[in-house]
Amino acid sequence: MIAIGIQLPHLMQPFEFDQLQQIVVVNGAIKRLLLACLLGGLVGLEREVNHKSAGLRTNLLICLGAAFFTLLSAVLAGDANPDKGRVASNVVQGIGFLGAGLILRNRGRVSGLTSAASIWVVASIGMACGAGLYAAAAVAAVIVIVALALVGILERRANLKRFSMFYEARGGDQTRMLQSILDAMDKAGQRLNNVERDTIGEIERVSFTISTTQKRHRALLASLSAEPAIDTLLTFLDPEED
Repeated sequence: MIAIGIQLPHLMQPFEFDQLQQIVVVNGAIKRLLLACLLGGLVGLEREVNHKSAGLRTNLLICLGAAFFTLLSAVLAGDANPDKGRVASNVVQGIGFLGAGLILRNRGRVSGLTSAASIWVVASIGMACGAGLYAAAAVAAVIVIVALALVGILERRANLKRFSMFYEARGGDQTRMLQSILDAMDKAGQRLNNVERDTIGEIERVSFTISTTQKRHRALLASLSAEPAIDTLLTFLDPEED
């Protein structure tokens, strides 16, 4: 009982870092964490503008957490332990599980892959900040933002990327609208799936979703707009589109 009473106070003491470790933590941690917040926030801002599930706060916190774990990994290992990346290495596995939760399969297609990949690379940017690789982290963040903001636009204009679109036709005769839509889809070589029909007052509405390229979308839009049975035609980009 006496021995236990003597040892308990030592078990309740916090980690004791030497002076060199304290200097590294205090002087270096703040700028590394702030840079991680900045770069993660910039990537997250692009995601937030496009209304994606992993937005500003998510990317900022992931980048900050990855930087902090990387910073603490070497400190907690101590000078005597050669394995200073043990804690940081587990960040990769943890981000993998988080990214997997963003990937969804809906209506025969997979969505969320770009969001999952973005948080994966944001974590690597945070780890670079935590390791003090400021230039590499900044360059990586710029590349990510350019890839997310511009590459997708170029893919659509070059008809390299297929995306999901909602079409909503309104008119007074639902049967004639369906016939017009079927004729236009046959001419475009598209199959009509996921059709929804409803009536709101005197307005008949037919909605459907297709996966298309920018060129085919414009051609189908022009064909449907020319149909006399369709009074109004609206199109919406699928909110789950990455």
